[in-house]
Amino acid sequence: MARDDFPGLLQRLRQAARAGADLSVAQAADAARLLRLNGVTLSLLPTRGPPELLWFDPVDTLGRTLEDLQYSLGEGPTLDAARTGRIIAETDLHAVPADRWPLFAPAACGTPARAVVARPLLLGVATAGVLTGYRTTPGPLPTRQRQDIARFARIALDLLLHTPPHAMVTGTGGADLHRKEVHQAAGILTVQLGIGIDDALLRLRAHAWRHDQALPDVARAVITGGLRLAPHT
Repeated sequence: MARDDFPGLLQRLRQAARAGADLSVAQAADAARLLRLNGVTLSLLPTRGPPELLWFDPVDTLGRTLEDLQYSLGEGPTLDAARTGRIIAETDLHAVPADRWPLFAPAACGTPARAVVARPLLLGVATAGVLTGYRTTPGPLPTRQRQDIARFARIALDLLLHTPPHAMVTGTGGADLHRKEVHQAAGILTVQLGIGIDDALLRLRAHAWRHDQALPDVARAVITGGLRLAPHT
């Protein structure tokens, strides 16, 4: 699609939202290209716990990798936007102050990402989710690009509100919680270790960070029995 197709994309998504369509009608790859980003994700903010990755490009791993890093490390732009309800932008991840994201920033520097913007999807004063865009070149976003992201975020919120809860859990209808396996593994740990679900999630995230492994890989190892965590580790 050419850059001039962006208004057409917005119009099609507005019509889809008015018809009650959910996030499955929007393709993250098309959105990223037309927004002049290298990756774009949408995370759902649950009643408790960190944001859950719901919408992303399944082919390009940039956005998914960075969101998983934030979930494992407990810090980063998406989490800050969810917590504060404010837009979080960083023009160069290689120049982030050491005390801002002491774990996430060094990890992010191991990816091609250089700039990031995380925009909360607000329902009044409540945050329903976060739209996060990543770019592989440093520098501030031009005014037109920021405006386009804001316009897309408003439509993404409408589509998110039409995404049924069962689709988020089962993956039907095109929407899918990326970390279903993580929560399944946490449930297994609650039984194996006799701990609460929050502690089980923390154990998974800590193991992934300590052993420099992707969190979904750790979860799958727990589910298949290839990894058993010791009760008092």
